[in-house]
Amino acid sequence: MALQERAIRTRRTILAAAAAVFAEGGYEAATISEILNRAQVTKGALYFHFASKEELAQAILADQLSSVPMPPDRDLVLQQGLDYTYLLAYMLSRGDPMVQGSVRLTVEVGHPHDGLDRKVPMAGWIEFNTATLTRAKENGELLSHVDVDDTARMFVAAFTGTQLLSKIMTGHADLVERVADIERHLMSSIAVPAVLVQLDMAPDRATRVYEEIMRSREQTEAIATG
Repeated sequence: MALQERAIRTRRTILAAAAAVFAEGGYEAATISEILNRAQVTKGALYFHFASKEELAQAILADQLSSVPMPPDRDLVLQQGLDYTYLLAYMLSRGDPMVQGSVRLTVEVGHPHDGLDRKVPMAGWIEFNTATLTRAKENGELLSHVDVDDTARMFVAAFTGTQLLSKIMTGHADLVERVADIERHLMSSIAVPAVLVQLDMAPDRATRVYEEIMRSREQTEAIATG
């Protein structure tokens, strides 16, 4: 068990280091030696977990959704979906290496033969949004005309464009505010009025939800350690 736990920690360390390297310089410029230096692991340890730089990058792409903690359940399904989006924006703007590295790998235009499947995280977000919006519709939160599949894709496209603009203009410094702007517009087009007025879409919602999750983690760890 101890060996297994150590292997899991080593894998996470390598992924975090690689994500940070990819975030700073992109996929093409990143080297295995730079990742090794950042992770402070041996070449054998890295290749035990990942056969190549491509496999390492693909694992980071695949982990994009799971890198963002799921917020607590809310009475309104749309609020929980909003909280998840705000958390993604918050972690991206605050420099979380896994989120930053994965997002850069997703949106950067790489060599056509670099082998990376950038559809994986995008498809994951669309699937998540589809499931969330389906639950919201069943809960009576959506206007009758809303097409769940089209709306799920629209939300992914809107966030992608917003984060790209924020990156270019401010280095993501205003990302949470810009995401709040776009969410207010989008929610007004899909949520029934009685639900819309209950949604907390203030920019500082991102910080509050993140801190709520961190407090919950600390309490769980304190209980676990006695």
